[in-house]
Amino acid sequence: MDVLFITSVAAVVADPPLSRKLFVEALGLPLEGEGDGYYSSGNVPGSKHFGLWPLSQAAEACFGTAEWPADRVVPQASIEFEVADAEAVAAAGAELRRAGFELLHPARTEPWGQTVARLLTADGLIVGISYAPALHDVPGDTQR
Repeated sequence: MDVLFITSVAAVVADPPLSRKLFVEALGLPLEGEGDGYYSSGNVPGSKHFGLWPLSQAAEACFGTAEWPADRVVPQASIEFEVADAEAVAAAGAELRRAGFELLHPARTEPWGQTVARLLTADGLIVGISYAPALHDVPGDTQR
């Protein structure tokens, strides 16, 4: 697996308005809401994407339901690592399975064009292997 850079870091939050109060109002991060409780920005220095991901949305993305399964550790954060292309996401998922890791879901393309495979660590970290086309070949990008 050839990780190119960190795609995204997000706090997984049970109470988005309360988290917004800390991250936006107190810390002053330039996060913008999408009307569904998800706040994010590509303008936090040192990060391509930082977000506040509602737990219900994380459950939907990983399990197809708004409720996090009671038999799984509740995630506290998500981190995604970028690879070269969509095929590399599938290959990385297969490599992780061969290494004994259980994927929450295999590589799939989300409605916004990102291809991602995810796993959940015993510590409650959602780890994604990702290909987000919008993050590749950006003129003047020096963060890779």
